[in-house]
Amino acid sequence: MSFTKQLYSRKFFLVNLVLVGIMIGFVAAFAVLAGKPSDNASAVALAESPRPAIDQASALAQAQAVQSAFNSVASTVLPSVVELDVIGGSDGGAQGQSPWRFFFGDPEATPDEREESPEYQSESLGSGIIVRKAGSTVYVLTNYHVVEGAKTISVKLYDEREYEGALVGSDTRKDLALVSFKAKIEDIPVAVLGNSDSVKVGDWAIAIGSPFGLFSSVSAGIVSAIGRDGGPDGNINDFIQTDAAINRGNSGGALVNIQGQIIGINTWIASTTGGSVGLGFSIPINNAVKVIDDLIERGTVRYGWLGVLLTAPDKPTATELGIAEQKGAFLGHVFTDGPGAKGGLRSGDLVTAIDGKPIANLDQLVRVVADLPVGKSVVFTVLRGAKSLQLKVVIEERKEAVAADYSKLWPGVEIAALSADEAAKLSIPKGVKGFKVISVIARSPASAASLRLGDVITEVNGTALKDASDFYRMINEAGKIQLTVYRNGAKLAALALARN
Repeated sequence: MSFTKQLYSRKFFLVNLVLVGIMIGFVAAFAVLAGKPSDNASAVALAESPRPAIDQASALAQAQAVQSAFNSVASTVLPSVVELDVIGGSDGGAQGQSPWRFFFGDPEATPDEREESPEYQSESLGSGIIVRKAGSTVYVLTNYHVVEGAKTISVKLYDEREYEGALVGSDTRKDLALVSFKAKIEDIPVAVLGNSDSVKVGDWAIAIGSPFGLFSSVSAGIVSAIGRDGGPDGNINDFIQTDAAINRGNSGGALVNIQGQIIGINTWIASTTGGSVGLGFSIPINNAVKVIDDLIERGTVRYGWLGVLLTAPDKPTATELGIAEQKGAFLGHVFTDGPGAKGGLRSGDLVTAIDGKPIANLDQLVRVVADLPVGKSVVFTVLRGAKSLQLKVVIEERKEAVAADYSKLWPGVEIAALSADEAAKLSIPKGVKGFKVISVIARSPASAASLRLGDVITEVNGTALKDASDFYRMINEAGKIQLTVYRNGAKLAALALARN
C-alpha cells in the first residue's frame, strides 16, 4: 500500500485520534495540577492587579495643606514667644529637695541646717511665653531654672524689641517662674493656652524658642508619650514627651499643638551629648495655670497641705498589707493635728482616688494635693486593710512651721517585712514574727522612744504581730502604745510611743 493510501486508511485515522486524545488529557491534567495550591504552602497569586495611578495634584494639595498648617502655627505663636537673657548668681536653692517631703513634711535637715552653695556670676539664655497682660504690665511664663538667681533679665520680643524684665515669683517644685515687663500692650500678642489634659500620643507637636541663641526657632514632631515622671532636681510635674527638637535655650519656650495652642512649657531633655536626641520633655500647661494666677495675685504660690508623709513599702511588706497589686499612694505617717488626720486618714492607708480621680503613685498625689484650693473639701478614697473607705478632708495651706513639727508625725517609724533567713541572722526566736525598722524620723514619737535602724518589732501592746496590717491597725487604735523590740538579738523592755 502506498504511503498516501496509508494516510487515508481507517486504521491510521483511529491511531491518530487516540494519540491526540492522550495529549489533550495530559495538557488538561497539567493545567489543573498547576492551579491547585500545595498542602504545605500558601496559595500564590500568579498575577497582580495594576497599581492605580498616583493623583499627583491631590497628593501635592494634601502636603501643601499640612505645610500651611505649620505656617499658620508659626505665624500665630512666634510673636508670643520671647527670648530671655539672664545675668545673675545661682545658689542651687531648694531644687534638690524631695518633692513629697516638701509638701507633706520633711524629716531631713531644716533649711538653715543645709549648706549653701557659693554664689557665682553667670549668664544664661532661655525662652518664655507671654501669657497675660494687665494695664501696661506683660507677664511671661518660663522655667525657674532659666531665671534662678537672676540680677538682670532682658526680654527680647519676636520683632526684636527689648525690655527690662523683673521676676514676679516662682514655683521651685514645678520649675516655673513668672517674669514681667512694662510696655505699650496693644501690639503685644498673648499666647492662647490649650488643654494639656486632652493631649494624645501621636498628636502633632511644635516646639518654639531660642535653642543655642538661635532666635525664634521652630521644630516639629509628635507627642511621643504623656504622664512621664522623674524630672530633674525634684521636679514634681508629669511631662509630655516629644521628639520635636528641643535644645539648650528652648527651656521655658512653647510646645504647641496643630491649632496653635500652648500645650506645654519645654523644660528638659534626656541626652548623653547635651543636644537633642528626640527625647524632649515639657511641663503640661494645665500644671501652670494655678501658678500663673497665684504669682500674679500674691507673688507666691499657695500650696495645699494634707499633713501626711508618703512612703513606698517594699514588695513583701506591700503583699502583707494587701496592696501589692494596687495602684495608689501609701501614707507612711500622718501629722496628728493635720487636715488628713482631722478627716480620718491614718498611717497605713493607701490613697487610690481623690474626688473620684484615680491616684496611681506618690508623685501624682503630690501634684494633685499641691494644686487643691485651700479650704476645699475633698473626698479621699483609701484602702485600709481589706476595706475601701471614702473620707472627706478639708485642705489647709502649707505652713513651714507646722510642716516641720515632726513631734506630731505619727508614728515616725517605717517598717519592712522580715524573711525567715533575716530573722535567723538577727537571732529572732523561731515562730516569732518580726518587722525590721528601716527608717526613724528625727524628732518624731518613734525617735523619742529611742527606736533605731535595724530594730525588730515583734509585739504591739503585748499582742504578737501576724502581718504588716496588724502593725498599722494596732498603732492607730491607741494614743499610747508599747512595742516589744529585739535589738542585736536581745529582747528589750517595751518601748513606749505617745501620740502628741
